[in-house]
Amino acid sequence: MLAIHGTPGLKLCAKRSRLQPSLVYCDSVLNETISVLARRAQEQRRIDQFAGLINALSTEVPTDILVWLSFETQRLYDQVIELVRSTSGALNFHDALIALGCQLLGIEVIASFDSDFDQIAWLTRVGTPEAVMTIFG
Repeated sequence: MLAIHGTPGLKLCAKRSRLQPSLVYCDSVLNETISVLARRAQEQRRIDQFAGLINALSTEVPTDILVWLSFETQRLYDQVIELVRSTSGALNFHDALIALGCQLLGIEVIASFDSDFDQIAWLTRVGTPEAVMTIFG
C-alpha cells in the first residue's frame, strides 16, 4: 500500500491493486489541504480564487468517500503526541495522525516531498513522481 503526499498539504492514501491504485482520502489530509489553500491564496493575493478552489476540491473529494481519521483522534491522541514528541516536533500533529493512520491501514510507503516522514520506522518515503510511478509500474 502507498500513501501519496503530493503537493504541500495534499496527501492521498492510495491502496495498490493489480489493476490500478484506488485512492483513499483522509479527512485530516483534506482539512490540512483547505488550510494550506487558504493561506497560499492570502499570501499570493488570490483570495478571489479561493471559493473556486474549495468548490473544485469538494466536487473531487465528496465527504462520503473520506476515511475519517478524526474519529480515531481521541483514541490515538496519546500516540500522536508521543510521535510528535519523539520527532522533537518535526512531525506536526496532522502528519503524526496520518502516519499512525497509515500504520492502522497497513500502508507501508508514503510518496512525499516532506522528509519528516523519514523518521517514521513503519513508513518508507519516496520523494519523486518517478519513484511513485516505479512503485505502481
